[in-house]
Amino acid sequence: MTKPGLDDVFSDWKQREALAEAMIPLIGQLYRRNVVIYIHGVPLFNQSVIEIMKAHRWVRQLEKNELSEFETHPMIAVLTTLELAPAHIDIGKLAGAYMEDNQGQTVSEYVKTACGDLLGGSAEVTHEARDVVVYGFGRIGRLVMRLLIEKAGGGQNLVPRAVVLRPPKDPEKDLKKRASLLRRDSIHGSFNGTIRVDVENQVLICNGIAIKFIYANDPSTINYPEHDINDALIIDSTGVWRDEAGLSAHLLSPGAQKVLLTTSGKGAMKNIVSGVNSHLIEPNDVIVAAASCTTNAIVPVLKAINDRYEIEHGHMETVHAYTDDQNLHDNTHSKERRGRSAPLNMVLTESNATSAVGKLLPELAGKLTGNSIRVPVPNVSMAILNLTVKESTTREAVSDYLREMSLYSSMQRQIDYTESSEVVSSDFVGNRHAGIIDSHATIVNGHQMVLYVWYDNEFGYSCQVVRCAQKMAGIRYPLVPAQPASAF
Repeated sequence: MTKPGLDDVFSDWKQREALAEAMIPLIGQLYRRNVVIYIHGVPLFNQSVIEIMKAHRWVRQLEKNELSEFETHPMIAVLTTLELAPAHIDIGKLAGAYMEDNQGQTVSEYVKTACGDLLGGSAEVTHEARDVVVYGFGRIGRLVMRLLIEKAGGGQNLVPRAVVLRPPKDPEKDLKKRASLLRRDSIHGSFNGTIRVDVENQVLICNGIAIKFIYANDPSTINYPEHDINDALIIDSTGVWRDEAGLSAHLLSPGAQKVLLTTSGKGAMKNIVSGVNSHLIEPNDVIVAAASCTTNAIVPVLKAINDRYEIEHGHMETVHAYTDDQNLHDNTHSKERRGRSAPLNMVLTESNATSAVGKLLPELAGKLTGNSIRVPVPNVSMAILNLTVKESTTREAVSDYLREMSLYSSMQRQIDYTESSEVVSSDFVGNRHAGIIDSHATIVNGHQMVLYVWYDNEFGYSCQVVRCAQKMAGIRYPLVPAQPASAF
């Protein structure tokens, strides 16, 4: 016999499940109008019923407050009835604000008031669409392409137009291989959509988007207008060129306008961590670097801690997944130790992330040291930050502060937070944040603190790259509720 109360729990679940299911076409309808729905920074478009429910549950765990589909569904339903200009709307924050103080308004009245500046606005976005070329198609290049396709929305955004590769012996075979690599990923799973191979035109058609494959040995020899590509943003994921002199070769090609490097840039080039210093990207910047995956993981956390407690000095140790610049078996390598077998060894090596911190956060220049240990996992890494701070504090205060930063700050897309004592690296595959605070592992003793920051060094980093690309392309949407622009 069922115990008293359990039927009620299951009934509540089924009701919320039905509401989440009903949200899907509403969210999709808004998405095609370039009205993108989030819940505390987590995107809800192209999500399953269970994924939408998990997004609600995640917020309830961190907010310490009940927020369910019963609160969000009515608001989404109201949004679909309004003539809205394109925008990003955080339905979780909107619902939370309504529950805290609805000012005597109905849900419909409250939503209309919150979206007042969008009502009656043009359905057209205010920014220009930007052609994007992904130069190189390795781990980061393919994940960036997945994200660009996913974020196509109603158009007028970043438009993936081409991939550039070195000339193969057999272009037809190569195109099919590239399609297979985009379609299937041993770490990140299957491509979310359909891919059709058009051999005759050397094109992959991904969710209706035609992506041309161009083969060239020299970036300066490509004529992009011949492929109907103009004023393109080139996302260079090869790592071959890391300074302005090398990357400038892209700009010698007709149709190429700007370049974004998917690693740390050398010299005077701007290194950008989205959400931290992306406000430094100016319209006339033509070559920008998105910094490294580790730099993206630690800089938002370091900024948050420094702003609140003032870091005096510290050390970062990165436990990093092996990468494809290492050897499968022992062999020669240009760098010390990296020639040893990656899946069989922990490999101590240097990290450039701490030196990059001083450029991104000048107030921390010279205050941090760092090393990295490559370990036998294919993805997801951890940065351990051992910090001495000026202001004495407690573990509870630090945890509450970082939880708050993950939910409400301008770095909510960069800083994630978990309270579970059971999580391991594979639990963070596919996480879209730059880094995730493992609060259960946090150690604080007065002026000393040790923070453990997980990060998906492939997908989470690729999300940061795309955010930088959006900023460079001038892709910007009004935010509801109003938040600092860097949050998205």
